[in-house]
Amino acid sequence: MLTRPKKEERREDILEASLEVFSENGYYNTTTALIAEKAGISQPYVFRFFKTKEELFIAALDRAYERILQTFKNVEAEPEQLVTKMIEAYEELSVSHPNEIELQVIGLSITEETIKKSTKSGLSSIRNYILERFHSAGIPNSEKEVTTFLARGILCNISYFIDFPELIDGKGK
Repeated sequence: MLTRPKKEERREDILEASLEVFSENGYYNTTTALIAEKAGISQPYVFRFFKTKEELFIAALDRAYERILQTFKNVEAEPEQLVTKMIEAYEELSVSHPNEIELQVIGLSITEETIKKSTKSGLSSIRNYILERFHSAGIPNSEKEVTTFLARGILCNISYFIDFPELIDGKGK
């Protein structure tokens, strides 16, 4: 049985705690002390792994985008079912890892250049993968379909984040 070294486990604990705390409080209202508390460690220990809160947020954001990308890579579907299956996979991810959805929305609103760069990189890797996948599946107008797919996904994220389902389904509460 392979086990992760303790140090790597602690880093993972901090990252997972940060996903939760950042999604609950936003970037600006989150402190490393709150994250340390959530992870069950001391605040100085957080800084052994991440030099700044910004660095930790970027690592959490990168984690969120990587999880989304991996979710799409795990989708197995015939070309005519690809879009539907990818949507279903993303919806399942939204339920199993809601903090990733919220972190994406938070990341879009932060003005620090390094965070904007991370957001752009994460969205770009997802866009490029989906475009490649749509091309391979023979989906007509792949560029336009990818843009629509991503736009709908971002709109769904915003709807979820602000608890406004009518934004998507048009129905009142």
